[in-house]
Amino acid sequence: MEFVNGMQASALEPVAWIKSSHSNATGNCVEMATLPGDRIAIRNSRDPQGPALVCTRDEFAEFVAGVRAGGFDSVIG
Repeated sequence: MEFVNGMQASALEPVAWIKSSHSNATGNCVEMATLPGDRIAIRNSRDPQGPALVCTRDEFAEFVAGVRAGGFDSVIG
């Protein structure tokens, strides 16, 4: 299967979606799943059948490093 950005998250089943322990009580959060071929899928928990963002592990690691370094603080501040 080819994994592309915007594909339906339901097309990725069966995968194990996980969410952060920091997600809020109403369940509005981002969920992630590990895919074959060194890929990661990201979806909105409010739309579990909707589109998924698909990226490589390296791309996601760079994003997480940017978040940790404060590179996106202006978006929420």
